[in-house]
Amino acid sequence: MKDVFAVQTELAQTIVAQLRGQLTGGAAAPAEKEKIQAEVQAAEKGGTKNVEAHEYYLQGRFYEDRHSEKSAREALTAYEHAVALDPAFALAWAGVAQTNLWFAAFSTEGGQKGFDAHLASARDAVARALSIEPTLPNGLLARATIQTNFDFNWNAAAQTVSKALALAPADPNIVIAAANLEIARGNSDHAIDLFRRAVDLDPVNAQARSFLAFNLAATKRFAEARAEFPRVVELNPAAPWAHAGLGLAYLLENKFEEATTEAQADAGEWCRLLIVSCARWGQKRVKESDAALAELTKNDAETAAYRIAEVYAYRGDKDRAFEWLERARRQHDPGLASLRKDPLLVNLQDDPRWNAFLHKMGLADDQLK
Repeated sequence: MKDVFAVQTELAQTIVAQLRGQLTGGAAAPAEKEKIQAEVQAAEKGGTKNVEAHEYYLQGRFYEDRHSEKSAREALTAYEHAVALDPAFALAWAGVAQTNLWFAAFSTEGGQKGFDAHLASARDAVARALSIEPTLPNGLLARATIQTNFDFNWNAAAQTVSKALALAPADPNIVIAAANLEIARGNSDHAIDLFRRAVDLDPVNAQARSFLAFNLAATKRFAEARAEFPRVVELNPAAPWAHAGLGLAYLLENKFEEATTEAQADAGEWCRLLIVSCARWGQKRVKESDAALAELTKNDAETAAYRIAEVYAYRGDKDRAFEWLERARRQHDPGLASLRKDPLLVNLQDDPRWNAFLHKMGLADDQLK
């Protein structure tokens, strides 16, 4: 076991060399071998020589990709064990950051205090990771996630994503980050292509599948969305939007009862209540719609202001929608990263306040050129 990392490196270099030999029809030349060694060393950047810490890190990666609140909690515990065993383990610090960002983006537990704590922990962990390895792709991924989803610093995010992709073009989570930035900038078609690429890179990554499925629904590719969501459920039925995302597709098709039925099965309360409130409104079952909206507002106003804005926008209540969008901006709500192409906000787009809000967010057309 004491030589396990040396053996791992040797195996990686041998496998890459053999594959290249098969692809090129001959053995790797000395210069090629040096290049292979450099690539393997780059892939090992930010690692550890502590076997137990490495094992915890691998557990963290597995649970992180499962993409649910329970698995995120397990991932964070594993990553924290890893950095406790090796405080210089940059990859594990990046994992701590990314998992805290998952909670800030998808969990409502703890309200604003919980959100603030997770975001602060993520910022600290990113700083630690990049202080150890300034060009660590996973560290850059976490930084780009903060810049896109919480700081709304689109230009900085673009630079960080570009750098991370250049270093690790085959990392599905970095490709997802690139796709999310394209959604924010309003480039839906390019984003869908990137989400597909992430799934191709790792077909059993529940997070990649979930992002692809949701954005297929949001961009009204309904047939493809209906085909993709069962794969998300198969990988992890507890993933947020695993059921409510299909509910969104039905909602946009005005299939209101189907939307409600699907959304009711979702593990995420905030996305379930969003779809149910909109669907019941579409059915003119106003009391039920109001009840779902009241529950969403009571329980999740501090962490899901953007979702409340979506309900009011869907209803055509523009004044309340813009009030909640402004609150979402103040609360750094990550939902705002989908603002430009959100199908639930279409009722707002003929209002003069729409372009003014886009400009405030740095998402007006002239700001993105």
